Amino acid sequence: MRIAMIGTGYVGLVSGACFSEFGHHVTCIDKDASKIAALRKGIMPIFEPRLDDLVTTNARAGRLEFSTELPGPVAEADLVFIAVGTPSRRGDGYADLSYVFAAAEELAPALRDYTVVVTKSTVPVGTGRKVQAIIVGKAPRADFDIASNPEFLREGSAIDDFMRPDRVVVGAETERARTVLREVYRPLFLNETPVVTTTLESAELAKYAANAFLAAKVMFINEIADICEQTGADVQDVAKAMGLDRRIGSKFLHAGPGYGGSCFPKDTRALQHQARDAGAPSSLVEAVVEANERRKVKMVQKVIQACGGTVEGKTVGVLGLTFKPNTDDMREAPSLVIVPELQKAGAKIRAYDPEGMKEGKSLLPGVTWCSDAYDAMDGADAALLLTEWNQFRGLDLVRVKALLRSPVFVDLRNVYRSDEMAAAGFIYASIGRATTMAPKRPVSAVAGRG
Repeated sequence: MRIAMIGTGYVGLVSGACFSEFGHHVTCIDKDASKIAALRKGIMPIFEPRLDDLVTTNARAGRLEFSTELPGPVAEADLVFIAVGTPSRRGDGYADLSYVFAAAEELAPALRDYTVVVTKSTVPVGTGRKVQAIIVGKAPRADFDIASNPEFLREGSAIDDFMRPDRVVVGAETERARTVLREVYRPLFLNETPVVTTTLESAELAKYAANAFLAAKVMFINEIADICEQTGADVQDVAKAMGLDRRIGSKFLHAGPGYGGSCFPKDTRALQHQARDAGAPSSLVEAVVEANERRKVKMVQKVIQACGGTVEGKTVGVLGLTFKPNTDDMREAPSLVIVPELQKAGAKIRAYDPEGMKEGKSLLPGVTWCSDAYDAMDGADAALLLTEWNQFRGLDLVRVKALLRSPVFVDLRNVYRSDEMAAAGFIYASIGRATTMAPKRPVSAVAGRG
């Protein structure tokens, strides 16, 4: 089948590359000429494991192309996916649909034979109907159906999520459109992937509901972690006991500094507004949004407390800036709150992230950028682990202690074990576990994982 993918951001590029791997012919379209030129050379605009190889392989095979021109690829397409950004609208938190509607207006006159126009972008309930109305207004004789096919891709493992998804959600109201979408996903049928076929509205809401539930799960375990710190319980033990209940599951029960990224923050805010506008406000979603903002600020106080009650004039070596490992995405990352607040409190920041420093340099002024984790901790008064990159999981603790001016290690991802960090001579603060103090007599340093 021939596919036109409008947008070469995270969703569009990953989806386009994966569809081409299925054997379809895909043209990814973007107005940014420099981005298209780079993609034609095999240069990725984002970091996502294995994406560069997937793009290069399928481009060489002639199944994946990149263009700044929309009319030609749309006219030839069996399906047109709208995969443009829907960021939070500045000032009110609503999803900004201007790019979606602009794409609809531009593609409408280019439609020729029967085409399924699919919203792949995360959009509020009712957006598909509006896209349909725009196309009818611009091209009243166009032979098309509108459909919703939300993505459920996790940054850092997006290709596996696309190739082996838990489910595929298809919102379409004609059998003709459903048949086309079943055909485009036919390779997944070999794996017996569940396909949920529903209305446009249900498909649109399913994505928001899923992300809001996962965000609530994150914030729930974070609040349990707070209770653990006050009562002597261990949040990792509590989470393990909870997660073994098949009704709950272990995923997203990892206490930390709050969620970030391109999905959870904007989608929870957008659902919050959708619920209010529908006359069915969600007190739970609103509480999750508020709790996540408080969480990031609370983590600043945890660092300051571990440093003896003040960071004035002190240096903090920060390990990790992106909102999660295996991505270069800095959107809504906890670091964007925690680092500036530490600077306001008088701290100097030395930082290292394997993929996030390019963007971080424009977002976090006044930071000293380092060549690796050890460089970031060299001469610092405390180490702060913010993102659980694999390379931070097996640090040489003897070397770390020798580099730090004070043996303070704040682990906001619970990567290390409290007893072993204490044995290695650290004042060790983590999430949902008691802060441990180094023993009075030196003990051999041992690295360990939580």
